[in-house]
Amino acid sequence: MYISLAGFRGPDHAGLDHAGPDHADSSPGPAHAGPDHADSGPRSGRTVAFRVAPTVIALGMVSLLTDVSSESVAAVLPLYVTGALGLSMVAYGFLEGLHQGVSAVVRIAAGYAADRTDQPKAIAVAGYGLSMLTRAGLLIVQGFVGIAVLVGIDRVGKGIRTAPRDAMIQEVSQPDHLARSFGVHRMLDTIGATIGPLLAFVVLLLVPEGYRVVFAVSLAAALIGVAALILFVPNVRFSRTTTSTTTPAAETSPVARPRTLRSRAPRSHSPRRPRWRTLDGSLKRLLVAAGVLGLLTVGDGFIYLAIMSHGHLDPLWFPLLFVGTNGVFLLLAIPVGRIADRTSRAAVLIGGHLFLAGAYLAAAMGGSWIALGLALLMLGIFYAATDGVLAALAGQLSPQGRTATGIGAAQTVVAITRLVASTGFGALWVLFGAVPTMVGAAVVLVLVLPLAWWLVVRR
Repeated sequence: MYISLAGFRGPDHAGLDHAGPDHADSSPGPAHAGPDHADSGPRSGRTVAFRVAPTVIALGMVSLLTDVSSESVAAVLPLYVTGALGLSMVAYGFLEGLHQGVSAVVRIAAGYAADRTDQPKAIAVAGYGLSMLTRAGLLIVQGFVGIAVLVGIDRVGKGIRTAPRDAMIQEVSQPDHLARSFGVHRMLDTIGATIGPLLAFVVLLLVPEGYRVVFAVSLAAALIGVAALILFVPNVRFSRTTTSTTTPAAETSPVARPRTLRSRAPRSHSPRRPRWRTLDGSLKRLLVAAGVLGLLTVGDGFIYLAIMSHGHLDPLWFPLLFVGTNGVFLLLAIPVGRIADRTSRAAVLIGGHLFLAGAYLAAAMGGSWIALGLALLMLGIFYAATDGVLAALAGQLSPQGRTATGIGAAQTVVAITRLVASTGFGALWVLFGAVPTMVGAAVVLVLVLPLAWWLVVRR
């Protein structure tokens, strides 16, 4: 896949806001590891080819199918829990917290295991497979405890797969276009995240309260996704030496047969266990900033329930709120990734949280179609500006051979803090109501953005 970027010149120096300098023949480093980063043509001309590796596309299709599965469930879970099961907002907040944060238990470990074993695909398969099993469980289990266990196991599966998958994307991507490669993957991911709620809506339209039918459709999509991962994604290996046995064309050629990419260091050079004191200072500050912002980021379900609390929408339409947000993300993932690569990833990351604050305020005032549209628009922009960009920043700042560990660390911090945020938000909702809680979260989020900016851009 080739995308011509007329008039674009690669960055002149490496730094926090760029994936790295223009390297045609230099050996891979932390920000540009992998055999697919060799010379892609003249770097001083006015046109630079943006090549998306077939592995990125394959992983994107796996994520598409997996998100059809997971998001069809997520689109009905708030209604299922608070409506069909009659649970309180505190209980839903706990489930949302599990959904956001349980994956944190294993994310760093999974990233470290991928770096240590040099088998990211195998670890990703385990994670996708574990989540698939929970879809079958939803057809059997009833009650809060059973659902909580399944949500927890599903999120553990997500935690296992995410860092190895993102590290594979980083490994096969051109360094100067890293955020855009993540943007392509997230675009495909979001197509699935859009199809999933649409399927849920159609099922509920045809079968009122047909939650178990939704769960069955979810299981089928998950099965296909795991099969696609096993059959079509090559066993990417991490680069740890200055030479590569894989030619650049092998991965970037649209007709190349998927095969194992090998450029491994001896086992004696395997990464050490991750320790806070061994992390680079810039990566530490990024993790702190991500944690601060994560404490003020609640699950989409709360925003949509706040919109529904105004009484202007029939519950049947609830899944379509997910579609609106995902549609915005789908349109903006690649353009925002391009902006992040060409300007400042840090600025895009922090600026995205301004739109999240705006989404909170719009949901609090959601008594009109304009407010509803603004909430979905700004929430989609938030995800486009933060999802792949945070992973690109974390991978860029990670030491050579520890990309998956660094990405996993960032994702762990976000997951833990969002668990706390969602659980606390549910309690505040019960105490003060939806509107005051949303407004308060927006105000505090805006107030902490200068601190987050200082942490991320400080050298």
